[in-house]
Amino acid sequence: MTGLAVGTLRAASTPPATLPATGVEHVAWLLLVFPLAGAAILLLGGKRTNAWGHLVGVAMPVAAFCVGVAMFVQMLGQPASDRVRSMTIYQWVIVSRFRVPMGIRIDPLSICFVLLITGVGSLIHIFAVGYMSHDPERRRFFGYMNLFVAAMLLLVIANNYLGLYAGWEGVGLASYLLIGFWQYKPAAAVAAKKAFIANRVGDVGLSLAIMLMFTTFGSVTFSGVFHEAPKASHEVITAIGLLLLLGACGKSAQVPLQSWLLDAMEGPTPVSALIHAATMVTAGVYLIVRSGPIFNLSPGARLAVAIVGAVTLLFGAIIGCAKDDIKKALAGSTMSQIGYMMLAAGLGPAGYVFAIAHLLAHGFFKAGMFLGAGSVKHEMNDEVDMRRFGGLDKIMPVTFVTFLLGYLAIIGVPPLSGFFTKDPIIDAAFAKGGTSGALLGTAALLGAGITAFYMTRVMFMTFAGERRWEADQHPHEVPPVMTSPMVVLAIGSVAAGGFLILGNRLLNFLGPITGVPPTSHGIWTKAGLAALVLVAVGMVIAWALYGRRPVPATAPAGNPVTVAARKDLYGDAVNESLLMRPGQWLTRLSVFFDNKGIDALVNTVAATFGGTSGRMRRVENGFVRSYALSMLVGAVLLVGALLLVKL
Repeated sequence: MTGLAVGTLRAASTPPATLPATGVEHVAWLLLVFPLAGAAILLLGGKRTNAWGHLVGVAMPVAAFCVGVAMFVQMLGQPASDRVRSMTIYQWVIVSRFRVPMGIRIDPLSICFVLLITGVGSLIHIFAVGYMSHDPERRRFFGYMNLFVAAMLLLVIANNYLGLYAGWEGVGLASYLLIGFWQYKPAAAVAAKKAFIANRVGDVGLSLAIMLMFTTFGSVTFSGVFHEAPKASHEVITAIGLLLLLGACGKSAQVPLQSWLLDAMEGPTPVSALIHAATMVTAGVYLIVRSGPIFNLSPGARLAVAIVGAVTLLFGAIIGCAKDDIKKALAGSTMSQIGYMMLAAGLGPAGYVFAIAHLLAHGFFKAGMFLGAGSVKHEMNDEVDMRRFGGLDKIMPVTFVTFLLGYLAIIGVPPLSGFFTKDPIIDAAFAKGGTSGALLGTAALLGAGITAFYMTRVMFMTFAGERRWEADQHPHEVPPVMTSPMVVLAIGSVAAGGFLILGNRLLNFLGPITGVPPTSHGIWTKAGLAALVLVAVGMVIAWALYGRRPVPATAPAGNPVTVAARKDLYGDAVNESLLMRPGQWLTRLSVFFDNKGIDALVNTVAATFGGTSGRMRRVENGFVRSYALSMLVGAVLLVGALLLVKL
């Protein structure tokens, strides 16, 4: 057995001291300035930037990546206890005792995300130069992409929850703009709105968690919250943890807020690669791991995170088995793989590092496969139905090989990345012990087998077998500007997992932030071997169904599970029944009370005063005789009253 995580537990609830920024950290603000400047130039510059806007769009994330690399190199030269650096740019909120700085925190966890966002993001931007070459709005597309990168970077380097929330909302806005980029397509416009609304539900949880933090701890900075968290009651800590989980479910497409992810594939493929493979959907995992000192104090909240992850990894895998749209099959896979990360994060310090390791490896192989799917779509006249593909392995050899390496990585074939990052999660789940550990580990094992089935299905239907193209389709390999990023991502798919896990590199790097697991997890454990067996079984079943037999042009009816999977396991129906319909009823009820209650009261008062004034207006008619008669009547009444008083 090869040891992967051996050490003494260091409680993440007592994180290392935060030191002032020195050296390269002084220019950490450039991480935000570069992509924000790119977005401003491209979105405000107008059509005059059309000719060279895409070059600016690529240069900005590349420049941010260079800054990130410089900070990473400097961090490696510092002692582990000195790697948490913070700087305040200015005082953002100053309202009585509610004081929040606009600050940046650079530590091992944030730098991992910085390198992922800017590194993989830069490769996707380069790919988009070729993919979007014929789009008249390419300049605007790159502006939105730069805006997304800036928001995502703010999310991961902010030193407080309010700054994180600002980036969180910025990511939601940018994703709305990118998913609905081809807004002339009704499906794209609806998908963008659906993603925006679904994320708002989760955002309510995050905003309430931040409010509860301030009322309980008097602070929303990471250092302030984590320092005061052990003093709070168990109920408050659990409530904060569950609210944070709700926020994570929305952004990371976890059950029950997962329904937006599959529809989001209506956006351009580079959007799918950037937002729905490498960055945005991982924001929820970052939130959970960053909030580790809170979750470590609440076993109930941690268990809820693990259960959500286990359910989602099976949910997404089952959906992926029934999709003929290549991008939606990969989207189901994304949902499932994020589920593995959430499951690992729910295991606490024993799983935080494995969650991040799988997240980083997933960024390579899933982004590579999405770009491969984009290449196929690009050459097949925007066709995404795998039943109309086949035989592309020799026509598009670079796309095929890079996609193949990503496929082998995601199903966990040794020695590719997924083998090193997924198997420790399965092993750690079983190591949790008890009924919950057995159930979580079994779910992770089943997910591994199902992943092998549906990903092998994608490979056979897309690249193998007979050619099922239309007569007007003439696919060929895409240009180097599109293949080069796929090659780099394929290299990461092969090597990233082993590099991160073997020798405890990532564990030692993240240890001061996440805490070091007290047990040893190996890569040749019984659970890992069982996973390999299930992977082999899944591959054989997929070969028997889709490799040996011709793929029919029309999907067969299928069994009830297949029908349910094609309908996303009725996720939309559940949302409509539990959220949309009750919301409509409440709206109608509020309208009824508004019309019959509030409006009726207001209208009655208005009518009373209006009628009274109308009647009084008749007396004031302007005739002298009327006024004289009024004075006479008044005098008679006054005299009568005086006589009555004397009597």
